[in-house]
Amino acid sequence: MCMSFCYTLTNLTNLMKMLETKLIIVLMMFCCVHFHVLSSNEVGIGISRSQFPEGFLFGASTSSYQIEGAPLEDGKGLSNWDVFSHTAGKIENNENGDIADDHYHHYLEDINLMSSLGINVYRFSISWARILPRGIYGDINPPGIMFYNKIIDNLLLRGIEPFVTIHHHDMPQELQQKYGGWLSPLMQRDFVHFAEICFKSFGDRVKHWVTINEPALATDMAFIRGTYPPGHCSPPFGNCSTGNSDVEPLIVMHNMLLSHAKAVELYRKHFQVKQDGTIGIVVHTFMYEPLRDEECDRQAKNRALAFHLGWVLDPLVFGEYPAEMRSVLGSRLPRFSPEEKSILKGSLDFIGINHYGSLYAKDCSHSACALGADHPIRGFVETTGMRDGIPIGESTGMPKFFVVPRGMEKTVDYIKIRYHNMVMYITENGYSSPPQQDVTMQYFLQDSKRIEYHEAYLEALLRAIRKGANVRGYMVWSLFDNFEWNNGYGIRFGLYYVDRETLQRIPKFSVQWFSSFLNNNIHTKTEGFGIERSIY
Repeated sequence: MCMSFCYTLTNLTNLMKMLETKLIIVLMMFCCVHFHVLSSNEVGIGISRSQFPEGFLFGASTSSYQIEGAPLEDGKGLSNWDVFSHTAGKIENNENGDIADDHYHHYLEDINLMSSLGINVYRFSISWARILPRGIYGDINPPGIMFYNKIIDNLLLRGIEPFVTIHHHDMPQELQQKYGGWLSPLMQRDFVHFAEICFKSFGDRVKHWVTINEPALATDMAFIRGTYPPGHCSPPFGNCSTGNSDVEPLIVMHNMLLSHAKAVELYRKHFQVKQDGTIGIVVHTFMYEPLRDEECDRQAKNRALAFHLGWVLDPLVFGEYPAEMRSVLGSRLPRFSPEEKSILKGSLDFIGINHYGSLYAKDCSHSACALGADHPIRGFVETTGMRDGIPIGESTGMPKFFVVPRGMEKTVDYIKIRYHNMVMYITENGYSSPPQQDVTMQYFLQDSKRIEYHEAYLEALLRAIRKGANVRGYMVWSLFDNFEWNNGYGIRFGLYYVDRETLQRIPKFSVQWFSSFLNNNIHTKTEGFGIERSIY
């Protein structure tokens, strides 16, 4: 459109002799810039919604603690994140989620924004402490049930499917205090109790359930590095007051996997047929590439994938931990009983994939590595984004989230092959702008790099789908700038900018881009998103 419109302007110059040549050039430049930013009918072979399979879901993701606020309103109890974020030094700038995006009071406005954007699926999570303020030790909180009913009903009214996560990092603080949270097998009982309430309360309208978001990442951050609650770690991974980074993560993951399997067993026995829904889990993964062209690093890459993806998915598909983990950890790895294996195996209807970037993998069993990477809990693998001083991809606001679009294709290919092409959804994929000193709001609103990122990753995803990958949806992280856990509010992934003073939702350029894409206009892979990309 830009070229044809500018071409028309050029032809008109013969009829506009009174205008000076410089004015014509200025008008042409303005036309190209304006139409390139606001129109998606760009020149060249591009990507459009219609290229994806029929019925493919496009949407956005959030989570309860990161956007809701209202930490003690209408009967909600304290969560582990409420307590942790108020501990000095745990969160960047000592920020917390007390207000976040105040979605609790702005949910109708936010759902209207989703509707105007044109998405047909919205992934969100349910605050455990809003439904069960004291966990299993107290009663259900009716206003909490009412809040999520209103969200679900209003989404459906606008043709948006709810894609609901039962546990996304936050849980009642009382469970942590009484028995140590995920370190105790009692969490299996309590998680199934919470899940059952969710199925009973919302399952007649929710057709996509996620049991737990990113078990491996949550375990890593909370029990290896100690940067998520309860903040357990040991040297050399961190300096915490308590914890054992080599042992506790294995116990925690074991309890998470069994909690998932028991919740799925309950759902399938008592709810699935009547409610006609599906249930799965969400994993976070980088794609890894060998740092060196050596067999040891190729094996390190395989171990890295096993220690992140396989740690979660192998037990839920095959009933056992990955062979790569068993060979490294041996007897330190907990064992499943025959009964446990039977409920674990096949306890997935789909796999949710959270993917942001790629890293290099280096073997540490035969090479010197950084402290920590030489531990069995890391699979004797060091991961890095640098090779000979050159990054694997463009940097972003998150230190390890390098932009490597081919990683999306490789990740989906890997899961397709290892897990027999099970149904997959991209449940998170997003870009955070690199931090800058003394930037204005305009820096965040003019998010050309975010648009480039999503275009490139969607193209990579489409290549994987065309090779047969059974992917059925793609969700942007995130709908809004929000509380990004231990990074506070400084990292902004949102399509909408949220003013921290007024809480106003302000659309970034990427809102116009995504809306245009969802309306089936064509987007091309280009060099930028502004004057430098315009074609005259």
